[in-house]
Amino acid sequence: MKTTRTFIAILASIAFMSHIVSCQTTADDEFIGRNEIALPSDTLTPEALWAMGRIGAYEASPNGEKIAYQVTYYSVALNKSHTVLYVCNADGSDQQLLTATSLSESSPTWLSDDRIAFLSEGEVWSMNAAGKERKQLTQTEGSVDDFLFAPDGEKVILIKSVPFHDIIKERPADLPKSTGRVITDLMYRHWDHYVETIPHPFVLNLETGEEFDILEGQPYECPMEPFGGVEQLAWSPDSKHIAFTCRTKTGLAYSISTDSDIFLYNVESGNLYGGTKNLCKKGAEFDVVPDGCLPYECDNLLDPTKTLKNQFVNTTDKWGDYNVGYDQNPKFSPDGRYVAWLSMARDGYESDRQRLCIYDLKADTKTYVTESFDSNVDDFCWAADSHTLYYIGVWHGTVNLYRTNLEGEVAQLTAEQADFGSLQLMNDGQRLLMEKHDHMHPADLYAVTPGDTPENTCIEQLTHENKHILDQLAAASCEPHWVKTTDGGDMLYWVILPPHFDPSKKYPTLLFCEGGPQSPVSQFWSYRWNFRIMAAQGYVIVAPNRHGLPGFGSEWCEEVSGDWTGQCMADYLTAIDDACQKLPYVDRDRLGAVGASFGGFSVYYLAGHHEKRFKCFIAHDGAFNLEAMYTETEENWFSNWEYDDAYWNKDRTAAASKTYENSPHRFIDKWDTPILCIHGEKDYRINATQGMSAFNAARMKGIEAELLLYPDENHWVLKPQNGILWQRTFFQWLDRWLK
Repeated sequence: MKTTRTFIAILASIAFMSHIVSCQTTADDEFIGRNEIALPSDTLTPEALWAMGRIGAYEASPNGEKIAYQVTYYSVALNKSHTVLYVCNADGSDQQLLTATSLSESSPTWLSDDRIAFLSEGEVWSMNAAGKERKQLTQTEGSVDDFLFAPDGEKVILIKSVPFHDIIKERPADLPKSTGRVITDLMYRHWDHYVETIPHPFVLNLETGEEFDILEGQPYECPMEPFGGVEQLAWSPDSKHIAFTCRTKTGLAYSISTDSDIFLYNVESGNLYGGTKNLCKKGAEFDVVPDGCLPYECDNLLDPTKTLKNQFVNTTDKWGDYNVGYDQNPKFSPDGRYVAWLSMARDGYESDRQRLCIYDLKADTKTYVTESFDSNVDDFCWAADSHTLYYIGVWHGTVNLYRTNLEGEVAQLTAEQADFGSLQLMNDGQRLLMEKHDHMHPADLYAVTPGDTPENTCIEQLTHENKHILDQLAAASCEPHWVKTTDGGDMLYWVILPPHFDPSKKYPTLLFCEGGPQSPVSQFWSYRWNFRIMAAQGYVIVAPNRHGLPGFGSEWCEEVSGDWTGQCMADYLTAIDDACQKLPYVDRDRLGAVGASFGGFSVYYLAGHHEKRFKCFIAHDGAFNLEAMYTETEENWFSNWEYDDAYWNKDRTAAASKTYENSPHRFIDKWDTPILCIHGEKDYRINATQGMSAFNAARMKGIEAELLLYPDENHWVLKPQNGILWQRTFFQWLDRWLK
């Protein structure tokens, strides 16, 4: 996620926990500079959290002497964000603000040592490295969502939305004010929007002004929704080819499949058919494969009400390695011989292990070079030698830097109790430009000079975006603890301790339940599920890396699928019980459990199975009724893989029967503890009816409950005032029952 720096939140005076942050008033179109706030105490408040600048996209200049990056600031008073661009020297010195208009300007890209391209109001602009001589490069009526320049500087890919009415019929011309939608297939809405447009990549020749859509007339997305960006495309070093990510499916077939491919497009031919090679499926071109080949045979024969796990798309070896899972984010080697990308092996499994795949364009072969790393590759970049690659991945609750090569020889290069973010090789060929954060610190930029081991890798901090706020806060801390699970495994759980911690005191304690269900409890920094602000309110947090999370081997990670209420639920209770027994400052009489998404599901389930451990619960966007969830969610591959079967199948597996029989809504009769339910009505992944049903059931049962419902938020809470309301409601509920 890329972000930016100098319009910061005008902080409205808000009397939450008796903390009032100074504010200023301004018109909507006034540029808002960095807010040098003075906190009334050393406690992190929601207002201070939203005052922080959020670093986003960044890039080093061709000569390696400068770094351009973006920071986003939020105004609580105006309930909006603003993104600006900065430049600094490669050592982090001489930071300069480049953009000082009221418009958000983002995505800095160096065109030369002295010229930077950027995005503003849906158009691509350029300016010099001092922020002057601004020039508009595109004329698209504000339709550019993202861009990627060719190495020769003569062409640029523009990501733009095109109309799409294959699934939602176009509104009749004589009924322009009608609001109804006539829907003919699945995937009619995705994440938080109805699908009436899709992204396509356009190639613009900057000299002639000629522009064409690579996917002209195709009903397919590139980049893939809902989270894909320009990282799903790449230019070859000679600017003659584009590698791009695409899932050539729509409707029902799209909704049950994660099969996306990497395609090699010849820019000079301009011919999608007959000239675009599928790098994933040997012998295939774009959307055209030899007779009887896997994707097309499968589309007609797959049962959309059952997991693809056991269907022949994943079980046959007839076609060899066809890359039937998620394949995305291609990158050419500097010499142009290889294309590397992130690859999952199985179709229908969005949390499969993400490997690093290398395609040799000369030899027409594929290899996987991170097989000895039994976890996910999150991001990667090539070294200058076109033989070495650097990547980041999660292991034991941290995201660190690793190196591999074309022979698949993996080495760990950092061992920080932290998470590194996206990485790129700086143009000195030696250093990596990376982002790093942890539970106590938001993201900043770092230069990493890889050694052969963590001990001789050099890590230099370049930015200190929120130092003016962090310096005013009392320190909190995070400790790793290990415990044996009920099946004999070793589980890591983080313990986050409050500021001014006194080990002789007893503290109310929160069990944090992770989402996903296969998202790591690493050293993340969140602006909502923020451990430091929870600790600042006087809570100890216990955050277990239960079964079902990556970073502890594939076997550990995959145990949750088909068994949502088995070992992973036992792990939650093991972690909190161990903390109560081993840590004298944990008050076993003041325990709460909180979580979002699968974590919200976990809370709903624990509410009927906690045996009086907890005094209150908070569930955000959690699944409550799994039968309803099966047909409500938009990405059906998820529920198929996780549940095995549709609930109506008479021949469903034992695991599927267990899943539905243990749905939280079946245990309302055992609920006896106050619960806060939170949900967004634009959440199409887990529909708001799930949260409303849980709240309604609790109140009808006579249980103290509250419902925080957002009509304008999705699976996340993104608007500043909604975020402040979320934090206030969260802590007021906890304080009511645990203090």
